[in-house]
Amino acid sequence: MSAPVFTNDTVVFGLLMLSLGFVFYTESLKGGFWEKFYKFIPGLFMAYMIPALLTTLGLIAPEWDTTEIKNGAEVLVHHKTSLYYVSSRYLLPAALVLMTLSIDLKAVFNLGPKALIMFFTGTVGIILGGPVAVYLISLVSPETVGGAGPDAVWRGLSTLAGSWIGGGANQTAMLEIYGYNQKLYGGMVFVDIVVANLWMAVLLFGIGRSKKIDNWLNSDLSAIEALKKKVTTFSKKVERNPSLTDLIILATIAFSTVGFAHFAGGYLSEVFKSFVKGIDSETTRNMFTFLQSEFFWMISISTIIAITLSFTPARNYEGAGASKFGSVFIYILVVTIGMKMDLTLIFANKGLIVIGLVWMSVHALLLIIVAKLIKAPYFFLAVGSQANVGGAASAPIVAAAFHPSLATVGVILAVLGYAVGTLGAIITTLLMQMVST
Repeated sequence: MSAPVFTNDTVVFGLLMLSLGFVFYTESLKGGFWEKFYKFIPGLFMAYMIPALLTTLGLIAPEWDTTEIKNGAEVLVHHKTSLYYVSSRYLLPAALVLMTLSIDLKAVFNLGPKALIMFFTGTVGIILGGPVAVYLISLVSPETVGGAGPDAVWRGLSTLAGSWIGGGANQTAMLEIYGYNQKLYGGMVFVDIVVANLWMAVLLFGIGRSKKIDNWLNSDLSAIEALKKKVTTFSKKVERNPSLTDLIILATIAFSTVGFAHFAGGYLSEVFKSFVKGIDSETTRNMFTFLQSEFFWMISISTIIAITLSFTPARNYEGAGASKFGSVFIYILVVTIGMKMDLTLIFANKGLIVIGLVWMSVHALLLIIVAKLIKAPYFFLAVGSQANVGGAASAPIVAAAFHPSLATVGVILAVLGYAVGTLGAIITTLLMQMVST
């Protein structure tokens, strides 16, 4: 990707916040064009898509290459914005802490088994979607799913399976297990970004129509509404005009937790790297790759600390606006994720993109069928899907869009995705190998 118009992260962040402010301001207007507009297009979807349009127009970019002169010779230098990294590593765990302070853990468990059913349905959808997509595309374009040795497409698609059931750690594990040509690996990462982000856009769009979708699914919303009502009642009970001391303590709770989570996460990831290396069986070793991920431990530790604090007087800081500040951080993460999406890339590698779209369609169709059968709310469908495809970085975004109190559900399911990711991806890859040969 060539250099965008704006390369300074401070300037880019200003543009992202400007787009976010535009969405919230226009969404607050009553009467006229904007009220009608947001009846059809959810504000969260717009917060995601405006940065994507800025990237598509070449104004900003998540990464780019420039040619520079070093020691009298031209060299290609790769640049990458740090905005997404800061948002996902600092603001996301802080948001999870602030949104979880007032959680009622018993009420979360009372949501019942449908959340787990929809999560595992999403996992099965990814496992079956891969081989179905490879088989269907092979009927019309066998060269698209061909290749031999390290260049075999099914090997590359294994990394997509890892990413879509567990995230980056499992994606890397699949790259190592099946030895895909790393010179071609960038093409698979590209498909991952395009298809996963398009699917997230669809889920966000659906949130604005969740009532109609739930009516069609005949959803039983009683447990979710009970949880939301319980949290809302508690929030009103402890609500107060926050003082400067309240705000400082909220920041202290959030970011001291994030600091400890990074410290402990870095330590634990190193400990488990040694542990995993000591496992004799390569298959077993790769199944536990996610334990080496600092991000996994950072999210898990932040969530555990926040849940623990919810049993202490710290939960009363919900009255000072804890979940509102958490929501601000979540929306900043949304715009940084949105800027990773260049809409023109959809047409850059049509064959692989079609495989990815067919794959995701199978995943979506299975989720819809099961949701209809068990009368699961759209919330469980969306979060169960995103906990697989997006992982801990985006599942809380989708969950919190329904209500801040539900963000923890997204985290819990995403962590489960880490645990089953490598095994699920291996099964998917074996099936794709069978249908492509």
